[in-house]
Amino acid sequence: MVDMVDPTPLESLDTPQPPETTEKPPLEIGEPDKGITFDIPIVMNDRVEYFIDYFARQHKRDFALWLQRSGKYVPMMKAILRENSLPEDLVYLAMIESGFNPRAYSHRKASGPWQFISGTGQRYGLIVNWWIDERRSPEKSTLAAAGHLKDLYDQFSCWYLAAAGYNAGAGKISRAIRQYRTEDFWELTRHRYLKTETKNYVPKMIAAALIAKEPEKYGFTDIVYDEPVRYETVSIPDATDLRVIARCAQVDYDLVRALNPELIRWCTPPHVPAYHVKIPEGTKEVFIENFSRLRPSERVTFRRHLVRTGETLSHIARHYGTRISPIMELNGISSPRRLRAGSHIIIPIPAHTESPSADSPSSVPPPTSLVATACGSERTEGPSEKFLYVVKEGDTLWNISKTYNLAVDDIKRWNGLRGNLIHPRDTLVLKIRKEETS
Repeated sequence: MVDMVDPTPLESLDTPQPPETTEKPPLEIGEPDKGITFDIPIVMNDRVEYFIDYFARQHKRDFALWLQRSGKYVPMMKAILRENSLPEDLVYLAMIESGFNPRAYSHRKASGPWQFISGTGQRYGLIVNWWIDERRSPEKSTLAAAGHLKDLYDQFSCWYLAAAGYNAGAGKISRAIRQYRTEDFWELTRHRYLKTETKNYVPKMIAAALIAKEPEKYGFTDIVYDEPVRYETVSIPDATDLRVIARCAQVDYDLVRALNPELIRWCTPPHVPAYHVKIPEGTKEVFIENFSRLRPSERVTFRRHLVRTGETLSHIARHYGTRISPIMELNGISSPRRLRAGSHIIIPIPAHTESPSADSPSSVPPPTSLVATACGSERTEGPSEKFLYVVKEGDTLWNISKTYNLAVDDIKRWNGLRGNLIHPRDTLVLKIRKEETS
């Protein structure tokens, strides 16, 4: 399943229209100390003053979170910008775009810390498909943003116009320049052609930079910054469940997910012979040792399915608890109607999900293939084997009972169910006689 994602922070904030721009002497509160330097132009006007107040007073809690999160990513992002001969302070574009949240997602389908839409991200080398979304990778998206911003600056020779182009698109800014015959960003904001969001974009960036460089001056006196992300990378030879990777590294699954936000499914992508996964610093040696001991069946989370007469992709996907699109992509199926009875297809399944056995959906799988370590399964001594079954989308008590040759009333009794209603991700206790699993 796709992770739940947060909205773009600025979209979640109510941004009223600031006053029209008027040049004025710098505000006392906003004047940087002499030791504070910037490598983007800093202008103080009514719009910048408005957004300083907006961030530091009206939405102080939100901005404090962004400051806290900045400790995790800003050192890396600044290094990438510097290596590409760009101003390091452009990092504050990511701050106003996403609050440095790799999983930020906007109503315009922009994703990641730099809020790329799919087309622009792919144009700058980011892979976006069903398995991975590199717009969510802090490192890879920063490299893409550096390339995009460099192109915009080469076009406009002005960082304010380049930033506005990042928000509205280069074409929009070029048309505004031609229409009003000016390359002054602040002059362009006096006219109606640019949207309010674009007019506010540069003053937001300036305000964010001013506060971030001197947070105490603006009332942020108790920020505890996150530690910079530290990790090692390991090469994964085939599609592998992230829970298996976490287990081999002897770390928590959520930590592996947090280090690899671009992996939007439960596993590394198939057909990639050496996919590099981040694991916590200091765990590479134990990971390599544990991973080398795994059997392929313990890490490759796929099943081989024999297509029967009358079966559809929808039926097969429901049966295995997955979706149609990854089955089509993995097997090169261009149309759901091109499914031939008698052919074999590969089904992607999370390793921690209890799944029917391949080629024989009505048979009872052996407990060793049913009980995944990541599920915390339980085995009992005696005449029966007990295991935990994770309910999938489309499951009913009736089809579960038929799959494992059990009685519905027994399943209900084992799990204290009064009715027949079950939900995806519920965990059911099932018991199978030993002679049926031998």
